[in-house]
Amino acid sequence: MDENPVKQRLADGDTVFGAMIFEFFSPGMPQIVKVAGAEFILFDMEHTAIDLDTIKQQVAFCRGIGLPPFVRVPVSDYHFIAHALDAGAMGIMVPMVESREQAEFIVSCTRYPPVGRRGAAFGFAHDGYTGGDVTAKIATANARTMVMALIETEKGAANVEAIAAVPGIDVLWLGHFDLTNFMGIPAQFNHPRYLANVDAIVAAANRHGKTAGVLAADVAWGRDYLAKGFRAVAYGVDHLMLQKALAEGIAALRGSAK
Repeated sequence: MDENPVKQRLADGDTVFGAMIFEFFSPGMPQIVKVAGAEFILFDMEHTAIDLDTIKQQVAFCRGIGLPPFVRVPVSDYHFIAHALDAGAMGIMVPMVESREQAEFIVSCTRYPPVGRRGAAFGFAHDGYTGGDVTAKIATANARTMVMALIETEKGAANVEAIAAVPGIDVLWLGHFDLTNFMGIPAQFNHPRYLANVDAIVAAANRHGKTAGVLAADVAWGRDYLAKGFRAVAYGVDHLMLQKALAEGIAALRGSAK
């Protein structure tokens, strides 16, 4: 079974950079982002129309190129978590995590008994359709699976310390837009109350040996949040980057047209 170097690097205190995919689920996308320097790829199921079959295909395109695939599932439901992992995802991100109990349930869905409740199926996509010792595979799967809890509500922010303390939670991922929405200050990313919650997330992650993660819309945003202590960064939004580059190119050419 392939291992997950991203999880180990974060545990060692390193910073990792990747890409989050919302729109372009093409066969070449994993290789494109790998060549661009991404260290992981994160496929979104929460705000897109893709299904688990699409996830399985995208994960297969990651096989053999050294790019760990992660999936943001739409809800904290066993069905989505376990299916994404069985499709071969090496990590899952779960939205709107708000309590220690919820975090414990999420982790249990990612681990095999006796430490969890993940159903057994071997010789499938997640273990590369290989044979071999099942006990060893269970140990590898449990060790490589990375769990990212999205902190994006006031309740989640209030309980971030308890969530961070849960064994098996690896990353506290800031859901910046939703957090401001739930706080009643939509998109006010310089608001003192929002910034206090951001600091609390980083502090909780550091106290419990976890990592703070964020989606950076641009370089300035990314540098700001790196300075705040975030160490897992997904850069940009795929279709918005294309749209911006296309708009700039067309505008430049229009200015040169006779």
